[in-house]
Amino acid sequence: MAGLEVLYTCVAGSISCPQDAVVCFVHWEMIKNGFRCVGSGDVPLSSDKKSELLPADWSSNKELYSLRYKPSDSDTQLLLKAISVDSTLIFNLMNSSTQQVSDLTVNISDHVNTEQLRTFDSVFKDADSLSEKVKTQLLPPQDRPTGQRAEKTRRREEEEEEQRRRREDSDPLRMPSRHPRQGTQPHWPDPMVPPFAAGGADLDPFGSRGGGGMIVDPLRSGYPRSGFDPSSGIPDILPPGAVPPGARFDPFGPVGRHRPGPDPDHMPPPGYDDMFM
Repeated sequence: MAGLEVLYTCVAGSISCPQDAVVCFVHWEMIKNGFRCVGSGDVPLSSDKKSELLPADWSSNKELYSLRYKPSDSDTQLLLKAISVDSTLIFNLMNSSTQQVSDLTVNISDHVNTEQLRTFDSVFKDADSLSEKVKTQLLPPQDRPTGQRAEKTRRREEEEEEQRRRREDSDPLRMPSRHPRQGTQPHWPDPMVPPFAAGGADLDPFGSRGGGGMIVDPLRSGYPRSGFDPSSGIPDILPPGAVPPGARFDPFGPVGRHRPGPDPDHMPPPGYDDMFM
């Protein structure tokens, strides 16, 4: 908390309520993170000057605090407002250039001892938690490096990663990783391509890859089809519609009345009239 005690001591005469103590703490966080206060109120003035101190009239209104800030290295203006609502203090920080807004609600009793406003050593409670809330919820994120800075940052990260890998590879006690690095993934041959296609019919029963499957489909066997459609019915054997369209059908009798040659179903078995068989 370096610097907070000096700031609090400088403005101790203006602190008369716990809201003042919280605003003073948030101002210190703004200063610590590279911002400078240029005045109070909503309207910029020609007399504005960057300073680490609070303006003389910063606590004149106990219901609404209004302070203006600028980064130490630019002229972007930020407007900080704090509104007192019951036992809480609601902070609102707006970037005047981008209109981006961030908010923070502070429960005053959780972080300020009301009876110890004049004693810096005892006035704040759980200061680390309040500091973390201000940095993560209220303060704008730091700008990411761009252009040459981004390129330098990328190269430095790549060099650090390469040095880390070299140290790991040179360590005789290091166990090798179970996960291969990107680009070193082994190439496994396709098990369905010869000479590794043994048993392929079991893995591809319908022959979808172009090979033969282990299930014979008469509709896709490749042999000429007779054009017979069992769903249309078989005269004197099956009525039309008895076999669903596209269903597999094994004929169980003569397909036509004009079938050439003798019908094997009508031929007597050899030796049918031999009594000793």
